[in-house]
Amino acid sequence: MSLKKFKKGIVIIEAQSLIPERFINLLWKNNVHIKNLVKKSITTIVFSAKLKDYDKIDKIAKSIGVKIKILKRRGLSFLIIKAKRRVALVLGLIVFISIIYYLSTFIWVIDISSERTISPYEIRQQLMSYGIKPGVRKKQINVYNIEEDLIRNNDSIMWVRARIEGAKLKIKAAERQSPPEIISQDTPCDLIAKRDAEVIRIYTTAGTSVVKPGDIIKKGQVLVKGEEGKEEMSYLVHAKGNVIGRTFYEEIKEVNNKAVKRQKTGKKLENIYIKFKNKKFYIKKNKNKFDKYDRIENNKYCIGKDIYYEVKETYYNKDINKLVEKTSNELYDKITSNFDKSVKVVDKIVDYKPCKNDYYNVRILVVAEENIAMPSKIE
Repeated sequence: MSLKKFKKGIVIIEAQSLIPERFINLLWKNNVHIKNLVKKSITTIVFSAKLKDYDKIDKIAKSIGVKIKILKRRGLSFLIIKAKRRVALVLGLIVFISIIYYLSTFIWVIDISSERTISPYEIRQQLMSYGIKPGVRKKQINVYNIEEDLIRNNDSIMWVRARIEGAKLKIKAAERQSPPEIISQDTPCDLIAKRDAEVIRIYTTAGTSVVKPGDIIKKGQVLVKGEEGKEEMSYLVHAKGNVIGRTFYEEIKEVNNKAVKRQKTGKKLENIYIKFKNKKFYIKKNKNKFDKYDRIENNKYCIGKDIYYEVKETYYNKDINKLVEKTSNELYDKITSNFDKSVKVVDKIVDYKPCKNDYYNVRILVVAEENIAMPSKIE
């Protein structure tokens, strides 16, 4: 094969001669530029030269009896030479890249995150009515139109964020919060208990109290009646006041005292696949022989990879005191996260007991003082 048209390739050559200096002088005299000249021994040198000069180097070496050997080849020229010998492989690679690029222009996954009262299924059905479903072209999707249509057609949605990330369409929706019912100051009403409690103090500016300190009351029970005056001459009013009660909040959580330590052994397997319409077509697939393993999946694009790491598990007992403390703090934060500034925590009681095998029930009781009165229209 002629190498004249391949000008940018580099070859690293080893030359053996009794007088290597003579060989080097002849190369320079014939305008053969060499680089990185290293003398390995008295009779052996190594240098790099351009691929286009290889014919000259070979001719000079033969004329003076120098043995030359190519150690390495670098450059695009050699890739072209190899590609000409493997036409089917190159064509297959081009077709493969073309398919991957074509598939990347579609949406294959629709990820919907919403709050409690908004059903992802309903949003998905609405998207389908707009023609948005797995397999649709990206250029057919306008995320801003999707946001507007979902808000306009769903009264329970306050705002929507739609974005395209790779082959995935992400939808995030927030529900619309209904404002609390406000009772006019001129409307007669009672004050009722908004939760179970023990009455501690009562302050009223309008209405008649029907409970006293020390009473145990239930949620919804009337505390201050919206009427004043004597029986013969009573009249309805808008009851006002505060009823301070001692309230109790309890949370119980079952925790496992047994813990497992997972440590990688260093062994791993890789599976490579192409994802098309929620189906996986494997390019490389190994049989998973690990009994215990960690699986990491990377399917952000059309080409996905599953990596399995073998792990060894070791079981041990946790420190029960630290476990109870950590769990009780989590439960306490969960309870108090819904408190407003007017709620005063007066006590916190924590206990635990074994329930089954290595499990414990951790219980926390938070005692608070708060205003338990809320207005309720008189029917």
